[in-house]
Amino acid sequence: MSQFISVFDMLKIGVGPSSSHTLGPWRAAQTWIQKVKKQQLFNDFDEIKVDLYGSLSLTGKGHATDLAILLGLSEADPEYIPVEDIFIIVERINTQQEILFKGGKRIPFFKESIQFNKVFLPFHANGITFRGFLKGEEVSSETYYSIGGGFIVQENNVLEDEIEINKKNFPYPINRAIQLEEYCERDQLNISDIVLQNELELKSAKEIDFELGRIWDTMLECMYIGCHSQGNLPGGLNVKRRAFGTHQKLIKETKYANPQEWITAIRSSEVKFREILKWVSCFALSVNEVNASLGRVVTAPTNGSAGVIPAVLMYYLVIENHSADFEHIKKFLLVAGEIGSIFKKNATISAAMGGCQAEIGVSSAMAAGALTELLGGTPAQCLCAAEIAMEHHLGLTCDPIGGLVQVPCIERNSMGAIKAIHAAEIALETNPKESLVHLDKVVDTMWETAKDMNKNYKETSEGGLAVTVRMADC
Repeated sequence: MSQFISVFDMLKIGVGPSSSHTLGPWRAAQTWIQKVKKQQLFNDFDEIKVDLYGSLSLTGKGHATDLAILLGLSEADPEYIPVEDIFIIVERINTQQEILFKGGKRIPFFKESIQFNKVFLPFHANGITFRGFLKGEEVSSETYYSIGGGFIVQENNVLEDEIEINKKNFPYPINRAIQLEEYCERDQLNISDIVLQNELELKSAKEIDFELGRIWDTMLECMYIGCHSQGNLPGGLNVKRRAFGTHQKLIKETKYANPQEWITAIRSSEVKFREILKWVSCFALSVNEVNASLGRVVTAPTNGSAGVIPAVLMYYLVIENHSADFEHIKKFLLVAGEIGSIFKKNATISAAMGGCQAEIGVSSAMAAGALTELLGGTPAQCLCAAEIAMEHHLGLTCDPIGGLVQVPCIERNSMGAIKAIHAAEIALETNPKESLVHLDKVVDTMWETAKDMNKNYKETSEGGLAVTVRMADC
């Protein structure tokens, strides 16, 4: 049976700035602590050490990997923790040089308890090892890999809940895009219909609507916060927030009091080509400025590419269809999630494995396919749009200056969103049967390109802009 990846796996609520370097290590730390507690090893610990490898080591500081580990070991949940509590917890640990665990146990934890090792482990570029000690003797050692999008795995280990999921008899098992297309043609269904039928095997219709609503609310709030926040981003590059200024010029004197009224206000604004470009860019920039500030975002499919999907969906709501409601939002997210899962199953969504094509490229493909369905495209045209969007991101490198998810990452979300909209429009004027390149072919090509790509361009900050523009130049 084909592996099942839920839309809720592809779209996760978490904290910035990186799904692979922040959310993944955070979840890994949580998982390890819960595991050793279940194994009744935790009470024996009097010391904990953490080793970071590969990309996590090379760009971990800029991605707040060390902070995420502290929060994960503290058993804080990235989905629900109040953002304002993050630095309170981190400051307390750094000041007191100890972690206070649930249940009251305290274990000393120092700056040097986290080691940044530049070597790469063979299994994946993002390796992290947690070790627990008693009187200098190692009691527990577990290695996890953060494989992108907040997903974590262990080598040669399949979790029980994953086994149970794969045993389920999903009505539409999907591994490749061609299967999805064939199901749609055979049963005369849209992509969103197919995805919903699979999701109903795991959740009720009410639960699906609730969770998708929560995802959209998080996206909308993120855009709203980003468009109303000014100043410089943290990290040392002194990057000025740009969404605030752009938004002020676009919204002018229009009055509103909350995100929902904001949508109505934007719908009443001037709509010319240049303004549309600016609005889409503003939405995308706002999300990734919030992400860079350790704010709450939705991985889509990663934190570094979190701005593309909300920007394109917001474009549909405020420009294309002023009567759009939750059903449109629901369809968009279902289609986007399924397209992202096809890339994850057959290639990668990790910049540490595939460069930025695996993040911005995939998010642009997800958004393009989803927008095409809302604009009335056929399932084949949706997949065609996803192919076009990815085709024009092939080979895109990941070279963050200073290891920060800021330059060029934030702007790339804006470009990815614009490309997604353009790809949808091209696809709507295309007969898919005449197209020379199918989505599956571009997925395979992206993966081959990823394997051929020099490691310096895979989220190591050892190539590209990260080398030609140094922190000292900023």
